[in-house]
Amino acid sequence: MDFTPSEEQRAAQGLASRIFADLSTHDRLVAAGSGSDTELWKELCAAGLPGAAEEIGLLGLVLMLEEQGRTTAQVPFAASCVYGLLAVAGHGTDEQRERLLPPLRDGTAVATGAFPACGAVHVETGARLSGGVPFVPWLRDATHVLVAAADRALWLVRTGERGVRTEPVETTAAWSAGRLVLDGASAERLGDVGAYEDVLAGARTAFAGVQAGVCAGSVARAVEHTGTREQFGRPLSTKQAVLLRAADAYMDTEAIRVTAYEAAWRRDEGLPYGKQALTAAWWASEAGKRVVHTGQHLHGGTGADLDHPVHRHFLWGRQLDAYLGSGGGVLQELGTLLTEEEPEE
Repeated sequence: MDFTPSEEQRAAQGLASRIFADLSTHDRLVAAGSGSDTELWKELCAAGLPGAAEEIGLLGLVLMLEEQGRTTAQVPFAASCVYGLLAVAGHGTDEQRERLLPPLRDGTAVATGAFPACGAVHVETGARLSGGVPFVPWLRDATHVLVAAADRALWLVRTGERGVRTEPVETTAAWSAGRLVLDGASAERLGDVGAYEDVLAGARTAFAGVQAGVCAGSVARAVEHTGTREQFGRPLSTKQAVLLRAADAYMDTEAIRVTAYEAAWRRDEGLPYGKQALTAAWWASEAGKRVVHTGQHLHGGTGADLDHPVHRHFLWGRQLDAYLGSGGGVLQELGTLLTEEEPEE
């Protein structure tokens, strides 16, 4: 395995880093409230970064999503890429790719996903969907929703169409989320039966990449704070307990990053990556929760300030923990998958 990014992947990551650092500032995040930063989204699309995911693969996308996580930028970057661009590019028909990919690349269309399948949406006669999904990230921004029906078939619906209703939902993090209600909504099938597993594994890997960035940003803020804050005439960073907590958080962050890289690399190489995606999701959920708690704790009383930037990392880390399925749930699914495998001869 070689996770060394290509020149194109590094260039995309560098550009994403500059845009997020320049535009996803504390003041802009406060101004956005629980919604998305539409101007930032326009800048990312003008730079061609969503469309770049098709060329630089899932590993390249993970690298860019790390940069989003570092700044907790409120844009539907991960959702639109994994549930829209990569899903359509990988599983759509020629006609679907020709029709759907251009607007997804330039940001005039935004996709999200009602995942994972939970049996709440069923297919009626005539390719119509009914049911509801209580939480869909970035639904308030979406023009298209990739719905995983009860039988794990994938269907694409357009928001605003007859039979499709969206209701705002406030979540732990500012993800512009909503509740999706379908009542005989017209839908189009995307891919075959195997498409569900691929899109789900890709989403787990991508959001693990976001968590790696969220954790890295939290640790960076903690390092800066403890390096400048003094207690009894010495920086907090010289205290052994502080050093150990920070070191553990750093190692947890690296574990999230490397497992996400492995899953993404395997997907780009055309190798099975379902187990690796679950492993990355478990690290992102379980370790990510520890890291953002540490980041807030190392800020002391300052970390209790709900308006402090580190608190936003805490909220994102906990939201990602829940969205990825929580550590225990993911571990159970991974264990079941491993026990069902046939032993190698």
